[in-house]
Amino acid sequence: MPNKVSAEKRDRQNERRNTINRRNRSRLRTQIKKLRAALKGNAVEQLKALLPETFSVIDKSVHKGIIHRNTAARYKSRLAHHVGAAIAKAA
Repeated sequence: MPNKVSAEKRDRQNERRNTINRRNRSRLRTQIKKLRAALKGNAVEQLKALLPETFSVIDKSVHKGIIHRNTAARYKSRLAHHVGAAIAKAA
């Protein structure tokens, strides 16, 4: 239990930021899971639609400080490689 007004305010701020960060991290993970599920299903049209959306969510997560930019680049590279392979395989 904080003893000072400034400590109480900091607790409120931390709780608010924690909620926002958790929401953004969950959104990122959900979007990546959607794309990976579509990869398993081999739905080419769905993959083409989901890839730009996923890249957008990843980029926004970097901007918001949820993940590091190198981590984002790694995710995007691997996902693009898998999607490209799935599309080539389907063609």
